[in-house]
Amino acid sequence: MGKNIRIGTRRSRLALRQASEMAELLKAKDPSFLSEIVGIDTLGDRDKDTPISRVEGSDFFTREIDLALAAGEIDFAVHSAKDLPDRLPDGLFLAELTDSIDRQDVLVSKTGLGLNELPFGARIGTSSMRRKEALKKYRRDFRLVDIRGSIEKRLELLDKEHTNGPDAIVIAAAGLIRLGLEHRITERIPFDILEPHPLQGRLALVGKKNEE
Repeated sequence: MGKNIRIGTRRSRLALRQASEMAELLKAKDPSFLSEIVGIDTLGDRDKDTPISRVEGSDFFTREIDLALAAGEIDFAVHSAKDLPDRLPDGLFLAELTDSIDRQDVLVSKTGLGLNELPFGARIGTSSMRRKEALKKYRRDFRLVDIRGSIEKRLELLDKEHTNGPDAIVIAAAGLIRLGLEHRITERIPFDILEPHPLQGRLALVGKKNEE
């Protein structure tokens, strides 16, 4: 291809791993494919306070990356597919969706207890409205608390010895797998308890229209 293709993504370790995964897939299709990964800070990375439930379907985690793509600062963007906004910016299109490496949501608990074993009133960390509603329906005694940050930060918060932290967190299996942290999974949550996001575990490749 003759030049490095600039792949834009968020700066978290998971996002960089996902961009590398996409680059590997593209190189497998075309051995001449050369790329470099460009990390970009997004509003979602800077704003640690807004609950995810308030911004679902928006460009909270993609805006700055897609702006860089539109401006020609990168050649394409790689997003977690479930972070895609309901409508892409004008001039951009969804070029590819990968298969999911794992759709399931999982529980990671402080003491290794599963959903049925957690004590009455256990605090469960998640910011997703979908997860909150499903868990509250399953056990009305659960206290659902907002939790934000990278997977590593959420695990660090869970592992801290303090009384106000969560007793468990709910997280996508795919993120743990991509980071080599699947050993942290306490329980895979059955689909009849918690139906995962339809795009969970998939990667999205976004490009500019009318560009080869």
